[in-house]
Amino acid sequence: MTTPARLATGSLRRRVTIAAVSVFAVVLVAAVFAVGAAFTFITNSSMTSVLTDHVQLAEQLAAAHTSPTEFVSRLETHSVRCRLVLADGEVLGNLRLHPDEGGPTKTRRILLPSSDGELGDAQVTLEVDGRLLAGARARLVKVLLVVALIAVAVIALGIPVVVRYALAPLDAMTNLARSIARGRRGQRLIPARGDTEIGRTASAFDEMLDALEGAERHALEAQEAMRRFIADAAHELRTPIAGISAATEAVLAQSGDDPQTQQRLLLVLGREAHRAGRLVEDLLDLARLDSGLPLQPEPTDLRELAAAQLERARLLRPDLTFVLDGPVVLVTADPARIGQAIANLVNNAADATPAGGSVTVTVRQLMGFAELAVADTGPGVDPADRERIFDRLVRLDTARGHGAGAGLGLPIARGIARAHGGDLTCEPPPGQVGALFVLRLPTS
Repeated sequence: MTTPARLATGSLRRRVTIAAVSVFAVVLVAAVFAVGAAFTFITNSSMTSVLTDHVQLAEQLAAAHTSPTEFVSRLETHSVRCRLVLADGEVLGNLRLHPDEGGPTKTRRILLPSSDGELGDAQVTLEVDGRLLAGARARLVKVLLVVALIAVAVIALGIPVVVRYALAPLDAMTNLARSIARGRRGQRLIPARGDTEIGRTASAFDEMLDALEGAERHALEAQEAMRRFIADAAHELRTPIAGISAATEAVLAQSGDDPQTQQRLLLVLGREAHRAGRLVEDLLDLARLDSGLPLQPEPTDLRELAAAQLERARLLRPDLTFVLDGPVVLVTADPARIGQAIANLVNNAADATPAGGSVTVTVRQLMGFAELAVADTGPGVDPADRERIFDRLVRLDTARGHGAGAGLGLPIARGIARAHGGDLTCEPPPGQVGALFVLRLPTS
């Protein structure tokens, strides 16, 4: 069995603080080294430039036949030393008096051209002393390191405060989640802006809460509906069971010298048993619909199924007129289940239609689906009840509900239609009286 990876739950503030301080420290150290390298590069460039200028000056002084003493005096400065070796071997300049003491220096040697003056064929050595610049560089690096340490310390102290402020929306989400877990429903974050990271997270959090509370509400409603359904089913079963019990006791109490009374009681017993069995079958059908009704689809003629159900209804209600209209319409469906749905619709229409009325079944082919409409001349269905009539165990408090059914025929018929990808609806009748139920099934 694979053990699920555990979510890392370290302090987000600590993580952000350490990460920010580490990144800032690395950047500062890199900046110090970059400044030092840049200062060294600038120092070397400056020393080279100074040497180049002094070489040009030396050449100009030699061309002007400047005396050796003035030549050396003009070339030597605070940071530049000169060594002049004349053609006769005489050495002038401070370079020989101040040997290299280990500091950064740059040296360049030139040979003056031959001339009639004292500087002809003289050798000049120029040296730039970079110790002053090196000291300035060292002091700059030290200052930068101190400033970096102070900045890191300030950031390490200030980041937690900033992070606490930045993560305040997460604390709000946590508090809201805990509040909802304690039973306080209906609260939401309602972000001011939905185009930011926190805004999108808060919007997703609110959507999740809507979905969860909606699922909870639906579950409670389904639980309550199931409770009512079980109570209503038990109530519906109580009547035929009580009838069966009473008829059985009466039969047992009867003596054998009254066969007519005994026959009548047996008929009552059989009728109540049939009624109880029918109710149990309807309840089983609803259970199958809820768990996924198994279907055996095949090419089916809706008109033929409707004709069979109307023929059966004529035998049960000879006082009504049954009319079938429409062409042959083929659909791919389970003929037994669709026949059951049509039977429920015809039974419902016949139960609601008084003697002398009519029930009309119309079949027609439309674009992409087939339609079977059952219209009656009964009291009709109030517009407010045209959806409620499909609820389980619902019988309208009008003359339309006078039949002996338990209020399961229409829900079963709609469930069968939807299992086939269609639907069953109660629609306004074409005339002023009666009801109209329309069964739609896809043809492809």
